[in-house]
Amino acid sequence: MPPVPAFHPTGVPYDMMQTVVLTVEELEVIRLVDFEGLDQDGAAMRMGVSRTTLSNDLRSARHKVASALISGSAIRIEGGSYVLRGENGRTWR
Repeated sequence: MPPVPAFHPTGVPYDMMQTVVLTVEELEVIRLVDFEGLDQDGAAMRMGVSRTTLSNDLRSARHKVASALISGSAIRIEGGSYVLRGENGRTWR
């Protein structure tokens, strides 16, 4: 889970700005591909999804982040369809 669930631009009252919602799996795709530098095949394997699903999630996530940056919107991270795995392999839904 992300340590910070939302970001917003300064200088704009929070109640007046638009919000872009990034799902947890979209954030994970950005983390794996853009932050950790994995190729899309490796990231798809790590997430346990098809390459097509990962590619679609990455395209959507990048568009949402770009939209928020260009329009001055807040970004909130929530929702999606995912399973959390601990270091010991235990899963949480």
